[in-house]
Amino acid sequence: MGQRYNPPLQVIGFIATKLRDTDRGPEIRLQPFEAHVRMVEEGELVWVYGPRGHSLATVRIDDSVARGGVIVRDIVSLSTTDVVRLVRTNDADRPIITPAHA
Repeated sequence: MGQRYNPPLQVIGFIATKLRDTDRGPEIRLQPFEAHVRMVEEGELVWVYGPRGHSLATVRIDDSVARGGVIVRDIVSLSTTDVVRLVRTNDADRPIITPAHA
C-alpha cells in the first residue's frame, strides 16, 4: 500500500474540559481543507500521533481554525506548539479517490 500525502499539523490551541461539562472527551478540530486532504469527515475517529504518544480522537470540522493548525480537546499528551499527524482508523476500506474527486 502506497503512502498518502499527510503533512504534519501544528497544535495552535488546547481545550481542557471539566468533569461537569456535557461535551467532553478527546477531539481534534481542523479546517475543512485539511480534513479533505487527509480524507477525514466530521465525527470520524482518528489516531493523533504526537511527540509524547498517540491517542484516539473524534474529528470536528471548524472553519475558524487556521490552515495547517489544529485545536485539540482533552488529549493530555499534547500541548500547544506540538506537531501532530492524523491517521484514519478505518483506512483499509477507504477508496483512494473520494466521490468529490470523481
